[in-house]
Order: sequence, then C-alpha cells, then structure tokens
Amino acid sequence: MTCHRAGFAGYFVYGQELANRKITKIKLFFAGDYMSFEQCQRVTSLMADFEKPWFFAGGWAIDIFIGEETREHEDIEIAVFRKDQLRLKNYLKGWEFKKVIKGGFHSWDQEFLDLPIHEIHAANPVNGEKIEILLNETDEGEWKFRRDLRISYPHNSISGVSKKGIPYLNPDIVLLYKAKNTREKDHLDFHAVKEYLDDEKKTRLRNALETHEPDHEWLQFLL
Repeated sequence: MTCHRAGFAGYFVYGQELANRKITKIKLFFAGDYMSFEQCQRVTSLMADFEKPWFFAGGWAIDIFIGEETREHEDIEIAVFRKDQLRLKNYLKGWEFKKVIKGGFHSWDQEFLDLPIHEIHAANPVNGEKIEILLNETDEGEWKFRRDLRISYPHNSISGVSKKGIPYLNPDIVLLYKAKNTREKDHLDFHAVKEYLDDEKKTRLRNALETHEPDHEWLQFLL
C-alpha cells in the first residue's frame, strides 16, 4: 500500500529530523514571521477571557504536549466545541472569518454551522495573524470523533494544559485525526510523540485506530 511505503520513509526522515534538531534551532513560520512557542502563548493570551473550552490542535498540540518544537509549523489550529462557535466568533470581534466548504473559502456571517462544515479560518486585519478553527462534536458531556461517532470520550479526558498554561488536545486525539490520508508531517508527529504516550493514551489510540483505521501502520508501534 502506498501509505505504508510513505510511512516507513517518514520513520527514517524523522530520524534525520531528530538529529538535525539537536544541532540547530528550528525556526517556525507564522503570519509572515518565524514562528515559535511565543505565538502559541500570544494566542493563549488572546483567548484568556473566552469562557468556553478551547485547545490547540494539530502539530502544535503535539509539540506543546512534548514541550519542544519538533518540526516546522505553517499555521496555528485551535479546537472548540461546535456548540460554542458563535460565542467564539463574537469574542474575536473585528476578525474576518471564512468557512471551508469542499476545500473552498466562503464568507461566514452569523449562521450556525452544522456538519459537514468543520473548518473555519480567522484573520486579524490589523496585524495579519491567522488562526484555523476546528469544530469538534459533543453530546451530553461526551466528545465525539467526527469521522466515526462510535468513538467518544468524556470531555474531561480529551485535553491537557502545559506548565506554561497552554491548553492542547491530547496527542492520541490529534493522531486519530491524522490517521486518515496520513501525510509525511503526520508520521513525523507520531514518531516524535509515541514514546511520550502513557499506557492510557497509547491504549486509547490503539483501540480507536482498530475501530476506525484497522490497517493503519501506526498500530505496530502501539503494542
């Protein structure tokens, strides 16, 4: 399978990435400038008064969990619960919003966005900062995996907070999203974080993959 060949290539590329980062400091790109954890801290400050749950998602969530920048990131993604989307839109007054429909960007007014729409792009016209917002499903205190509703967890088990107070989606959930159409950077994220997963997170990811992507190559590393 093509994805398996890409995965093993990703494993060896990761080894080179690991060696490189021990020698040089990785600089990360964000909104026209090099990106670092400082941008994550700025977003955390921006969201300080938002009274609903939110978390960093994607590759940054992995790095925040590890406590180290492991690769380049081209954007910042945060996750919120779908039910809180309009609260977030009103909170980020002055920002410009686009909803993503079948890969295209469309203006988002004040309508409530239902599935299959799950991605919103927000831009601050004053300073050029951009945030990608990912809508997550919930039902009666349970987080639901959008791509396979058989997979669900209690709200209080899906996230963590770093020592610097930065909230993030737990890595097993981030990797579950990355398991479909896995890209090179997704393999890098998996191999960067897999040794940091405790037994609970490792087991939860393994069980979810066995349900949703039973042939995924990551399963061999989660025994």
